[in-house]
Amino acid sequence: METHRTLIHTTTIPIRWGDMDAMHHVNNTVYFRYMEQARVEWLECLGYAVDPRQEAAVIINASCTFLVPLTHPGVVEVRMYAGRAGRSSVPTYYELRVVGDETLCAEGAAKIVWMDPATGKSVPIPGSLRRLLAQDGRHAQEEGRA
Repeated sequence: METHRTLIHTTTIPIRWGDMDAMHHVNNTVYFRYMEQARVEWLECLGYAVDPRQEAAVIINASCTFLVPLTHPGVVEVRMYAGRAGRSSVPTYYELRVVGDETLCAEGAAKIVWMDPATGKSVPIPGSLRRLLAQDGRHAQEEGRA
């Protein structure tokens, strides 16, 4: 289990009425969307926009542990952390809370892999991103607007 985690991005997302299900809490699939939104924002603010014609980040697995239900109305805060980068991948971790409440509502993880869409094979993480991830976290937070 990864113990090294650096906060790299924080975002807030309004909980929409349509995010809820018949149980009157946010549907489990939406938690993955919240984590995806944080991940895409972080990559885009670093200049890595999603473009199917170039090497880009994809995820190869994702998980979520649901601890306390999220409900409408509210705003969810997603904190995104990175673990130690490998050759072509980096583990990411997520904490979801309601803004103004430190209660942990859910925690998740996703492994990001850098991929060449022409071959479908993994490729090394870009050097600039690797250097950013290797820093102590202060610069990674500034660059990722954590």
